[in-house]
Amino acid sequence: MSTDRPALYDLPMKTAIIPSICVEPALLDEVERALEQNESLASFVETAVRREIQQWQAQAGWLQQGLAATRHNSAAAGISAEVVIARLEAKLAAARQRK
Repeated sequence: MSTDRPALYDLPMKTAIIPSICVEPALLDEVERALEQNESLASFVETAVRREIQQWQAQAGWLQQGLAATRHNSAAAGISAEVVIARLEAKLAAARQRK
């Protein structure tokens, strides 16, 4: 007798339940038409929830990166507009003198 178990038995046991939701019959019909062959409604919903969570996590990551960049840029020793204009005017004056 073989002690090898099929991979199916190595999967983590699913014991938590996502609450069912009430939807319009038309939406349920659309979802059922979108199911792949041999795909259950439960697996479709699970996949959709997982994808949505991944998208939220990615958006949160992008937001955190953007906020970190903003904080870094504002914390860095920035150059005021007046200083930039003064430097540009000095370069312009130097260029005019060379002509």
